[in-house]
Amino acid sequence: MELRVRETGQVITDGEFRSLHPNTSFPSVLTPDILESFGVDPVLEGPQATTTPPYEISVRQEIEEINGQWFTKYVVGPVFETEEEEAAYKKGIDDRAAEGVRAQRDKLLTETDWVVIKAKETSTNLPAGFKAYREALRDITDQEGFPHSVTWPERP
Repeated sequence: MELRVRETGQVITDGEFRSLHPNTSFPSVLTPDILESFGVDPVLEGPQATTTPPYEISVRQEIEEINGQWFTKYVVGPVFETEEEEAAYKKGIDDRAAEGVRAQRDKLLTETDWVVIKAKETSTNLPAGFKAYREALRDITDQEGFPHSVTWPERP
């Protein structure tokens, strides 16, 4: 729980509030009467900002008063100082997503390696369904929307 000290506007945690009053024995839950007598208001959780993944997140900015109550205020973030910072941030997200897709693709290819090995050992052709499936997996990085929107091929 967070609290706003009326006199200073400072936002403190429940633990900090209790530490500021070491000689006071508080119940485990601070009641409205206790908060009122110490001149503090509870800070209620406000709504998260509406974001568009994968680059935007909801970032707590400050607190705001609405109809006499205090709420956390969230904005769309992160907020960047320069275009270079923003580009580096987006590249990092893209790189991590691409790494995850490639790892999944490699796992799916490994799961069908036995079919290729069996075909080679028996001098037979690789079944067409597996050939198309493995080719689609290798081409996954060429899909439009990669790495954030990938359509996985169906295993035969």
